[in-house]
Order: sequence, then structure tokens, then C-alpha cells
Amino acid sequence: MTIRIDRRRLLTGAGVTAAAAALSACAPLSASDGIRSVLDMAEQLTMRAQRLLLSGDALAREFTEADLSPVFKSNGTHNPDDEAYQRLAEGGFADWRLQVDGMVERPLSLSLADLRAMPARTQITRHDCVEGWSAIGKWTGVPLALVLKAAGLRPGARYVVFHCADEYEKTLDGSGRYYESIDLVDAFHPQTILAYGMNGRDLPIAHGAPLRLRVERQLGYKQAKYLMRLEIVDSFARFYRGKGGFWEDRGYEWYAGI
Repeated sequence: MTIRIDRRRLLTGAGVTAAAAALSACAPLSASDGIRSVLDMAEQLTMRAQRLLLSGDALAREFTEADLSPVFKSNGTHNPDDEAYQRLAEGGFADWRLQVDGMVERPLSLSLADLRAMPARTQITRHDCVEGWSAIGKWTGVPLALVLKAAGLRPGARYVVFHCADEYEKTLDGSGRYYESIDLVDAFHPQTILAYGMNGRDLPIAHGAPLRLRVERQLGYKQAKYLMRLEIVDSFARFYRGKGGFWEDRGYEWYAGI
């Protein structure tokens, strides 16, 4: 939490941003319409300031193997209890497929082998968790841009919604299933990858096997794990509470830039 507030103060120089960031992790308070309005305003300021100061392709800092953290905590879900996911895991994810659909010209159904056959990128980066801890890890995967280009985006496409296998919270309406979204600026960033490898090995289940998102210029809760489907949309208003992600629906900011 400290990391996020300090960096955003530097970016915006606006007290409203720091106040809003401090409030954003407090779901009961953020339920207030007035506070929600302040949070939304601060989020827009942060995103615009960061994109004004940084070019679209500016890279997050990359590190060396000597910098790898000896311990990398697993955030969020550690092992989805979904029966279908457990069957896939028992089979070594041989039957797992990533669905790519929505506003695309060519819907895709990709196996791990399909993804591994595409050009890959390896990057050593720091993961910053909203809880206040950081760790450096090495990630290998296919750039998201290549998958999107293979699918072909239809006019009007604006966001990629990541549907995951883990149900983080039991709810009657299904809103407890983890999902995330990013816009096409971050989707086509060179460091945004669909990672199937971590620290030189297959991605462990605790860290999101068989596939997770790495969007390196944003906080940890944006790094969706256990990916099952990418849906290309022009708006995420129809998903659950309409804020674009599991945590966003509970008061966190949609744009979690660092």
C-alpha cells in the first residue's frame, strides 16, 4: 500500500490522489457515492499523468538473475477448487485451452503447445502487491499483442477481459469468480505477456498455472492467474458490478499503474 501511494504522489502531485488511494482499499467507505466519485477522479488523474509522462512503450525496470527473490509469495488463490480446473491440473493441463473471443475476427482456442510455439519473451521484473510486499521473478510467455493480432480485433474493441478459473469468493450471482481487464494500450505493451513459465520452470499452480497475465506497469491484483478465456469488448459495464475486475467491483481502482 505504501508503495502505491508514494508513487502516485510523485506522479500527480495532487493530494486528492493520495487521499483516494488510501481510501481505495476500504470497501465499506468506497461504497459511498461521494467517495466513489473522488476515487474515480483520482484514478483518471493517475492514468493520464502516467501516460503523459511515459511513452506508450516505456518499459518497467528489468532486473538480472542475481536479483531474483529467494521467496516469491503466492498472492490471491493458491489452488482453485473448481472441479473442471482440478481435472485439467491432474492431466498436466494437456486438455486445457485458452478461448479468445468477443470482438475478434477469428475466435481462437489455443493449447499450451500452441502458445509455446509462438515467439516468447522472458523478463525479470518486480511484482508489487497492494498489501505492501514486493518480489522479483522471471517470467516467460507469449506477448499478448501476438495473440490479439492472430485473433484480429474488430472496430470498436477497447478492452481485454481475463476470465479466470478461481472463484475467490462464494456468491449466488457468480460475481466471486476472479476476472480482470486492461485497455488496449497496456494489452499491446511489449512487456504484457501471457506467462507459462516462472524462474525457468513451468508456471506453478500457486502462481497461476497453466497461464497468467503479466502486465508489468500495474499492481499485483491486475496480474490475473488461472486464465481460461480472453474476451475482447468495448465496455466492461455488463460484467458483475461493472468496474472491470473482481477487486475493482469491491472498491479498488481499475487503473493500478505504478
